[in-house]
Amino acid sequence: MNPLWTARAIASATGGSASADFTVQGVAFDSREVTKGDLFIAMKGEFADGHEFIDKAIAAGAAGIVCETAIDHPHVRVADSAAALDALGVASRARSHGRIIGVTGSAGKTGTKEALFAALDRFRPGKAHRSVKSYNNHVGVPLSLARMPSTADYGVFEMGMNHAGELAALTRMVRPHVAIVTTIAPAHMEFFGSEEAIADAKGEIFEGLEPGGTAIVPFDSPHYARLRAKAERHAAHVVSFGLGDGADVRAVDWLSDGQGGSLVTAQVQDALLCFTIAQAGAHWVSNALAVLAAVKSVGGDLPAAGLAFAEMAGLAGRGARHRVAVSGVDILVIDESYNANPASMAATIEQFGSESAGRRIAILGAMRELGAGSEAYHAALAAPLVAAGVRFALLVGEEMAPLAKALEGRIDFAHVADHKAAKARLGELIRAGDAVLVKGSNSVGLSHIVTALTNGDY
Repeated sequence: MNPLWTARAIASATGGSASADFTVQGVAFDSREVTKGDLFIAMKGEFADGHEFIDKAIAAGAAGIVCETAIDHPHVRVADSAAALDALGVASRARSHGRIIGVTGSAGKTGTKEALFAALDRFRPGKAHRSVKSYNNHVGVPLSLARMPSTADYGVFEMGMNHAGELAALTRMVRPHVAIVTTIAPAHMEFFGSEEAIADAKGEIFEGLEPGGTAIVPFDSPHYARLRAKAERHAAHVVSFGLGDGADVRAVDWLSDGQGGSLVTAQVQDALLCFTIAQAGAHWVSNALAVLAAVKSVGGDLPAAGLAFAEMAGLAGRGARHRVAVSGVDILVIDESYNANPASMAATIEQFGSESAGRRIAILGAMRELGAGSEAYHAALAAPLVAAGVRFALLVGEEMAPLAKALEGRIDFAHVADHKAAKARLGELIRAGDAVLVKGSNSVGLSHIVTALTNGDY
């Protein structure tokens, strides 16, 4: 197996000095994620200094260290470890011959990134690379780049932001051949003030496009014209995707497959494709259309992409489905605990209404970073909850108070302070045949409830 990096290449990329010859097969900056053969980058953070965990990384199997001090282990010494990570990411991108795709959006980034990887990996097994988890910020993006093998034919990178200018910096590092905006929604509103400002910030992804690059934009978005105008300033080609007539890549028809997924017929510019998506909901149909547009743009195989959609299981925190026994009764748990904004909440609740279940129980955590509109956004969830036939809503976090008020006299609910209180209350609610939706901002901690349910803690 060819090494991912040699000590000499690391030193050359970072401007550091190597203490010895060594090779690595992976890169990590969290000692808890180090595996045998990794390069551990010891960075000074806001709450911890990675240099304090070098021995732990070595014990876990690290083959080399990037650090700012001399140590008694194979290492490359640099002036600034964080800058060294950036430099390693830039060097990885510079040596790549592959086609690079960048993905951003207010919702659907991770799912779209994972589906793209699955589609391209099915076409060229072992030759596709993507950022793992949601490593999409100023640290996660260069780490994901640094992990990309020089032999990769495709690289898929998720990019996030919560302030203007962040995506501009990330996309110039990634330098995508194809850049996707999945959707625009009121996320991080306290930092932007309007959806138009969010659209402008998401549109920064087009600024890093390589010459001849392709921008992929959501046709159904009310901000489509704004995004397209931004894309046209930087892209040689602009491709729209959506459910509406007029999109370059659109769903001609789609319906439930009766098993929690969708059957879709899509027009992909000059090609017609019929396929199944294992994930449920209109938002996943939209994600799939963006993926197909990207696959076609980088010369991938559309039928292989269609097969990949059918094989994709739900992601932890983003739609994973679990059949579990709780207190001796069987229930369905839908894990959407990683993230939430008004658009994704409404879409997920609407889809939840189509679940076949004895009762529908929704455990909803607060949506964070919504600014002055937070109360109205939370209260507005009452209508989709009622329309979805939710029998009981367990609301978690102080921001949920407006929703609790809006639900009075409409459906049964309880409002609790945190995930611990929700976990204590949940055990008395569940009955055989229930479907339980768990969704909220990651910081609310509803993943603990999913873990308790799936581990049999009740």
